[in-house]
Amino acid sequence: MIKSFPAILFFLIMISSCNNQPQSKADAFKDVPNRKWWKEAVVYQLYPRSFKDSNGDGIGDLKGITSQLDYIKSLGVDVVWLNPIFASPNDDMGYDISDYRNIMKEMGTMEDFDALLKGMHERGLKLVMDLVVNHSSDEHEWFKQSRSSRTNPYRDYYHWWPAEKGKPAHRWSFFDENADAWRYDTVTNSYYLHYFSRKQPDLNWENPKLRKEIFDMMKFWFDKGIDGFRMDVIPFISKDTTFPELPKEYNGDYVGYYAKGPHLHDYLQEMNREVLSKYDIMTVGEGAGVHIEDALKLVDEDRHELQTFYHFDHTGWGRRKDNGKYPDPNNRKLPELKAVFTKWDSVFETKGWGTVYFTTHDQSRMVSRFGNDSVYRNESSKMLYTFLLSMRATPYIYQGDEIGMTNIRFSSIEDYKDLETINYYNYLKRTGGNLQEFLNGQKEVARDNSRTPVQWNATANAGFTTGTPWLKVNPNYTTINAEAAEKDENSILHYVRKMIATRKSNPVLVYGKYTLLDAANAEVYAYTRELNGEKVLVLLSFSDKGGTFTLPAGMKLGDELIGNYKEKVADANGTVQLKPWQAVIVKLQ
Repeated sequence: MIKSFPAILFFLIMISSCNNQPQSKADAFKDVPNRKWWKEAVVYQLYPRSFKDSNGDGIGDLKGITSQLDYIKSLGVDVVWLNPIFASPNDDMGYDISDYRNIMKEMGTMEDFDALLKGMHERGLKLVMDLVVNHSSDEHEWFKQSRSSRTNPYRDYYHWWPAEKGKPAHRWSFFDENADAWRYDTVTNSYYLHYFSRKQPDLNWENPKLRKEIFDMMKFWFDKGIDGFRMDVIPFISKDTTFPELPKEYNGDYVGYYAKGPHLHDYLQEMNREVLSKYDIMTVGEGAGVHIEDALKLVDEDRHELQTFYHFDHTGWGRRKDNGKYPDPNNRKLPELKAVFTKWDSVFETKGWGTVYFTTHDQSRMVSRFGNDSVYRNESSKMLYTFLLSMRATPYIYQGDEIGMTNIRFSSIEDYKDLETINYYNYLKRTGGNLQEFLNGQKEVARDNSRTPVQWNATANAGFTTGTPWLKVNPNYTTINAEAAEKDENSILHYVRKMIATRKSNPVLVYGKYTLLDAANAEVYAYTRELNGEKVLVLLSFSDKGGTFTLPAGMKLGDELIGNYKEKVADANGTVQLKPWQAVIVKLQ
């Protein structure tokens, strides 16, 4: 039974990993210019509520994470992105912060955090925390003061609109039952702005005092020794405070409008100047609403803003285009998925740097969304990891995906904890919408699919807790769990470790030029990576039937670096036949 990762097993895995690498990382990368540690890093996203519970209250906590640091280290990752652990009433599971300098009581204490950070650094792991500063909780002291009177010194820490001027122009809300981002407050006869839940009022970045508060808070955590921030919906921080009607050119795209506030880049450059530039850290922005033509403005080194950000363009694959809360099996054309990743790679071809991921706490499970989570769960998970770890971008692995965890597919609204699902269900109920259709769709796309507890072993509650878990455990934990994966040499877990080691010993997979091949092929995603005279071919089958790839004239296959089948691929008269969900990386002669 896995209570904490066995030290002897950790030691043996590290020895094996080293033996599999033909040369040290330092030697392999010695001829690569303009290297950055955060470009070469592999990031593990950790959702603390669902990772490991240490005290039996059913909620994952900091001590639980600390107990599994050897396991995290054994994966070969370099950075842990930790979802919010700050004080919060948990309307949006920690993304509604009531005190930025204290720890959520369910997570533990500041002493627990210090011990976690120390344990990570002792293992060579870096910690990136969530920076949630587009909004706070309505239970934050700033907002309590702000709503108390129109003359309160904290009034302008938030966006208020006096009711005597009439209701302001419509702003759309992600989580509000009425999709209305303005909430009337009787205390001062005013409306306040909330792009998300009504309990998440938007902070007023146009106020320099507010910006200084945020910058001081960031320094507090950097001075503690953290290694970076993932910045939640950071493109939304700047607003046109005249709040005009949505300009017609946006054609109803409120999210795109939110990401183009008039002073966004001024504020990010100020943040960089006042805080970020003073530390050797990693920054990644959540790029909601950022259109491709504006992407480089955020991460161009010469602009001194952020280092990386992640987009959402591929998350619509397999979903309805008119409403992403529903799946659409007809919207799963592989050439369209290739086009998304290829387009975004081109943005950072000469400047800036990208990210690549499939699952986050905001998306359902990788293998359920992009692979086959039944017959070919093992093969398709490995194929997806081959892709993630062979792209020119910083790759992100979400907890549990390394053992092939799948969507839980709740049938009842009572099982959900996520306010996005619950509030939209209530909206449909009030407006006469089709509730069963919505619940059927949420089985595939709901955020709670990725938030079920990590499956450590086959004991009660998957070894996550001795109490009642805050969110139900997926019933398949008896067969899909970390302990079983450790014992199976053919498991997804072992393949992930091998693929990470392959990336780290081959600079071409990190920094090499990406070139898409056979863009129209509906079964196989093929591309080359090329660096300093070395060239590799990546072949990925996205089908239960496998697929065929025709080699370009003059291309000759060499040795395989890695593959998810025992059988090697071969050139059969200029074609390569791939098995279902097969993945291979092969050197080119």
